[in-house]
Amino acid sequence: MSFLDKATVEGSKTYYKVSEKARAYSFKDYGFTETKSGNFQLARPLDTNPQNKQSPKLKITVAKDLKTLKMSITTANGLKALNIFNGDQHAEKRDQFKYIMADMIHYGCFEEVK
Repeated sequence: MSFLDKATVEGSKTYYKVSEKARAYSFKDYGFTETKSGNFQLARPLDTNPQNKQSPKLKITVAKDLKTLKMSITTANGLKALNIFNGDQHAEKRDQFKYIMADMIHYGCFEEVK
């Protein structure tokens, strides 16, 4: 998957882009880790119970230039992409995804785009 100006997860109609106000320390403060290539990466489970190791994960990578990103929701082991936006069995995961993204928008990391 390549870096894009705006990105979304599979099944979602909402796109996100890196905020123009975002700085490297914003991502580090929020929990992103810096990769060897200088990109910023976040892998966060979409479960309110931190003990659940089988929860899908939200994975976001922001390029080191802070202009492009890629994002996906994967299985717990990170090998397969998931669509949590179809069916009612993932309602809690959808709510958690929306909460995390709204928090990162509030924190100044991302902006919602149409």
